[in-house]
Amino acid sequence: MSKLLITLVRAYQKFISPFFPPSCRYYPTCSQYMLEALKKHGALKGTLMGIARLLRCHPFVRGGYDPVPEYFSLKRNQKGKK
Repeated sequence: MSKLLITLVRAYQKFISPFFPPSCRYYPTCSQYMLEALKKHGALKGTLMGIARLLRCHPFVRGGYDPVPEYFSLKRNQKGKK
């Protein structure tokens, strides 16, 4: 299941994302965060973490460095805050 989700995210990065201007407020980007979360935490937890990250990425957030945490969490990685 993880491989299928990773393939879908990579397809988005290659075929859909180039048509839109860069707008992610975080580093790494939301799609890259989703890939890392899927690889590190598996299909279910990685998907939940990626969706939570997408919901946090909006014009009213400060953004910045937000790496995938070592342990499952739906909150922003506090160690990544600057």
